[in-house]
Amino acid sequence: MKWSTACPDWRVRIVERRSLIPSPLFANEGEEALRVFKSLRIVDAPGQPTFGEACEEWVFDFVRAIFGAYNKETGERLIREFFLLISKKNSKSTIAAAIMVTALVRNWRHSAELLILAPTIEVASNAFNPARDMVKADPKLSKLLHINENTKTIKHRVTDAELKVVAADSGTVTGKKAAFVLIDELWIFGQKPDADAMLREAIGGLVSRPEGFVVWLSTQSDKPPSGVFKAKLGYARDVRDGIIDDPEFLPVIYEFPEEMIKAGEHLKSENFYITNPNMGRSVRLSWLVSESRKSERGDAGVLQVFLAKHLNVEPGLRLRDDRWRGADYWQLAADRTLTFEELLARAEVITVGIDGGGLDDLLGVSFIGRERGTRRWLIWSCAIANPQVLTVRKDIASELQDFEKEKSLTLLPVPDDITFLVDLVERVKDAGLLPKKAAIGIDPNNIAAIIEALVLIGITDDQISRLRQGTALAPAMYGIERKLTDGSLIHEGSALMIWVVGNAKLEIKGNSGMITKQVSGRAKIDPLIAVFCAAILMSWNPVADPSVGGLKSYLKSLGVPA
Repeated sequence: MKWSTACPDWRVRIVERRSLIPSPLFANEGEEALRVFKSLRIVDAPGQPTFGEACEEWVFDFVRAIFGAYNKETGERLIREFFLLISKKNSKSTIAAAIMVTALVRNWRHSAELLILAPTIEVASNAFNPARDMVKADPKLSKLLHINENTKTIKHRVTDAELKVVAADSGTVTGKKAAFVLIDELWIFGQKPDADAMLREAIGGLVSRPEGFVVWLSTQSDKPPSGVFKAKLGYARDVRDGIIDDPEFLPVIYEFPEEMIKAGEHLKSENFYITNPNMGRSVRLSWLVSESRKSERGDAGVLQVFLAKHLNVEPGLRLRDDRWRGADYWQLAADRTLTFEELLARAEVITVGIDGGGLDDLLGVSFIGRERGTRRWLIWSCAIANPQVLTVRKDIASELQDFEKEKSLTLLPVPDDITFLVDLVERVKDAGLLPKKAAIGIDPNNIAAIIEALVLIGITDDQISRLRQGTALAPAMYGIERKLTDGSLIHEGSALMIWVVGNAKLEIKGNSGMITKQVSGRAKIDPLIAVFCAAILMSWNPVADPSVGGLKSYLKSLGVPA
């Protein structure tokens, strides 16, 4: 039996209001489960309608797909994972509760565990309360199922199977052998550095329960996706688009096609239905229009949260009113093919910027090369951090772990961090691309160890410029803004730098603006300050002096392998 869960024509389907969900593999199983689902009542809706009376067809398609993937003859579920990304207020948690109550009723395994895992107590209540109420509202279900509000459990009186709703931590999921698992608000789990291990523990029971399933539910994150949410969303998109062939994973993603976002079509109220399939039911267009107008009158950050939560537009840069204006154009100048090796190959001269480096800080290093022929600026940046930062700065640990996977951040203890940085500088030096003077711009604070290491590879004092921070870097800040808008600058497009640029806050002093760590608070901006340091030096129109190359360059000139 061959099937596919890909939906490569989703861009057309979602605009035309056609289903994104394939037909069930076993129609009878899907319909029998759907009868149970449709009979459940939505107690907090006017008139307490059943799901059959109140839901749009996409909900029924989703339920059919989940339960219709079960092969009754073999006792195996052929599609085991389901991913749903949908805008806020589309009854996601209520639908989740009904799916799990349906699974509890349909389950045949005695003493089976069913689990709804939520990231917080509040989210757990959002799932448990409607499940409890739909059982209480049905006399037959009240006789069949026993509710324990203290433990947030619902137990089947015949099979002793138990549905439990829990707020997640490692203690609540350790040793679980759940056959059916529903993970709610995955985007919040993405902000927890230990979430991946926790969720693996939660779904581990499916290995020995072939009839089981796991459903991942989420709205879009209100800041750039991170951690397990970022990974799962990326995987779901690749399966949907046919890049990855995984027939056991069904993604259902309500989001705008990229071309609509680029054209600004997502801001038009007539298109709000695209990510709100419950429009006219639990979502009112007039309410969305009103909230949209309010958000547009607030700062850009408020609008971005509205777009993320109610229109499923993935946040990139956090654009606030106090943002650095270069942030508006940063992503447009990205070129993911610009590796460090490409920079060395294409540049006629390179300047270096260095900033930061405390134990709870990022050591940012940026290289700006002037491209041969075009004179465009090519920027390649990275960061280095002590592994302790993951413990000291738990609030950003998930983001940092994502950057480590991207290889834009390297975690190294002292003194390996400086060795790593100096090795990069030495590669530029050995390529003969450093200027004889003012080659490396550096914050004069806390730099003794870095300068000592640079001297050991032959960097002279003339090549090191100790640059003042704050308003002294304003010319670089404004210069980078201009180059971002006129196309004379490209950068490597890393998620690290998107995050850093989004963290930058602008403070106006007199007639000038400045970006400093003090203004940006605990948000990390060190690699961006490193860009400004390198930009100051590049603005002086330097010329590379190949004679400053090291032993490797000399041996290469003689034809001797380095």
